[in-house]
Amino acid sequence: MDWIKKAAFASLLVSLLFLVNSCSMKLGLAPISSIDYTKVKTISIADFQNRAEYVYAPLATEFNQKMKDMFIQQTRLQLVNSGGDLEIDGEITGYNQYNESVDASGYSSKVKVTLTVNVRYTNNTNHEEDFEQQFSAFQTYDSSKLLTEVQDQLITLMVKDIAEQIFNATVANW
Repeated sequence: MDWIKKAAFASLLVSLLFLVNSCSMKLGLAPISSIDYTKVKTISIADFQNRAEYVYAPLATEFNQKMKDMFIQQTRLQLVNSGGDLEIDGEITGYNQYNESVDASGYSSKVKVTLTVNVRYTNNTNHEEDFEQQFSAFQTYDSSKLLTEVQDQLITLMVKDIAEQIFNATVANW
């Protein structure tokens, strides 16, 4: 009877070791598989001009910097002033706010701020991937606050969102 307990314990131990070894997890950043670094080595990102009807001065600067930072930090591409293997240019075409919801008193309770950017993408190594497209993002804030109180925070969130959308559409192909 003692040998049965030892055999059961041994088989349980072997099964447990097998289970632990078969369960593994690999963590890390997924490679951006759509970039062929043997062909594509440089990227040029033109400064996006703010052509929206409502102009908030820091918007274009923050957007341009975020775009360049994202491509520099998340790819091995070298940023050049012009004539890159990949070229991105465009303009900020919309920065608007709208009343989104009404409270019981009939006044607006939430305000929606929308940012829209038009992008022209050229892949000089494969022109089949070229496109022109609009990207947009929005945020809402409580109407009891002034836009000037929340604007910088909202701009940061929307710029990050649009930069990620552009990154995914150009080099990540999502």
